[in-house]
Amino acid sequence: METFDAVSPLDYRYYGENQELFEQLKPFVSEGSYVTYLLKVEATLVQAMANKGICSPKIAKEVEQAYNRVTPAEVYREEQRIQHNIRALVNCLKAKISPPAMPYIHLFATSADIMDTAAALRFKELTHKVIIPHLNKLERLLIKITRQGKDIVQMGRTHGQHAVPITFGFGMAEYVSRLGNRIEAIRLAADNLRGQLSGAVGAYNSLALVGRELNIEPDDFEREFLNLLGLKPASHSTQICEPEYVADLAYAVTSCFSVLANLADDMRHLQRTEIQEIVEQPDKDRVGSSTMPHKVNPKDFENVKSLWKAFMPRMNTVFMDQLSEHQRDLTNSASSRFLMEVMVGLVCATHRLTSVMSKITINEAAISHNVNLSKNQCVAEALYTLLAVYGHPDAHECVRKLAQRCREKGIQLNEQMWKEAAIKPYLDKFSAKQKEVLLNPEQYVGTSARKAESVCSLWEKRLFDTPDR
Repeated sequence: METFDAVSPLDYRYYGENQELFEQLKPFVSEGSYVTYLLKVEATLVQAMANKGICSPKIAKEVEQAYNRVTPAEVYREEQRIQHNIRALVNCLKAKISPPAMPYIHLFATSADIMDTAAALRFKELTHKVIIPHLNKLERLLIKITRQGKDIVQMGRTHGQHAVPITFGFGMAEYVSRLGNRIEAIRLAADNLRGQLSGAVGAYNSLALVGRELNIEPDDFEREFLNLLGLKPASHSTQICEPEYVADLAYAVTSCFSVLANLADDMRHLQRTEIQEIVEQPDKDRVGSSTMPHKVNPKDFENVKSLWKAFMPRMNTVFMDQLSEHQRDLTNSASSRFLMEVMVGLVCATHRLTSVMSKITINEAAISHNVNLSKNQCVAEALYTLLAVYGHPDAHECVRKLAQRCREKGIQLNEQMWKEAAIKPYLDKFSAKQKEVLLNPEQYVGTSARKAESVCSLWEKRLFDTPDR
């Protein structure tokens, strides 16, 4: 199939279009990689048997060498013939080994043991080798931008309206914190993925049948087998592994996607012509509009939000996949296959957001202009707070009416307040520093700079101050 014959935009437009991203993801997300993971689990099971003396090390070595020679294409051809994916895999593996080794392939296992264990291993390795490194790269960039802007006074906004001043870095620190939390949640969920080797209905029936003769205890053998793969056993299984382990990872990934979408949306609005507090440096050949040559659209920020809209609803499917009748049914056999697309979508969005965030500059002139638009009115909160602290019985209503009158007459609140006889006795009690803030509202930023720095330092320590990160 040619690239442009593909159905999914992921294949022909997003990760498939980017060779570097494609090569990073391919070992984990492709259908070929899934077959390879299934084969690895089958081979590891034979190795676990060899470790317990059930078969010889020679047989385990033979199977290990053979599984690398099985191709996804031949497994699929065999599945078309017999109409069963795991038995097809077993048949293809057996075809590559000697008769003495054949009895040990898939021994004690049921299909779900292999599939659920392979899925856990696959998601865990994808998370640690691709997803988290990409998220870490974005997090480091956000920390850098936060520190660059931690002292640049910006007008804080609530409900899209000017509120009170903060700093640009303080606003960015929100995303340093939110993304840091999601990285930790994703890592924790990935490390908690579980496998199993519990048999046809999860009760270790076949292992228990011969366990005494083979000198193995079913639970211990399952644990030793999974340990070879770097996994732990599920607390309990029917035929399938408890679905909440994967659901927890899916939720952590989806909620992380939401953080990226929110960041992209905020950046897109800060880039609006009438705000322009950030400026993107586009590639020189980039076209912004098919008819308006002057435009440079925030397409990458918009793309991240658009990808989120496509993949966020998939979480509903994950929740529905938690339901399975009795020991197992096949109502999630197709739907669960699409979960990998959410992981790929997150990586694509992270890569794109990192790329565009590396091209923005903070427009200090525009930020200062926007602060000056309303700073003298936004001092109302500071005035109300001080009046209340110094004993005014109804400070909020007093300042609200004063602000309304100033707005109607087109005069500045922080100029008019000094002329109000009713509040002069309270103004006289203000300290010199407090009066200075009222006269210069850009100083009314609280602990913005300090908080921005502390958030950066916190997440650097939590995410990066260990040798393996």
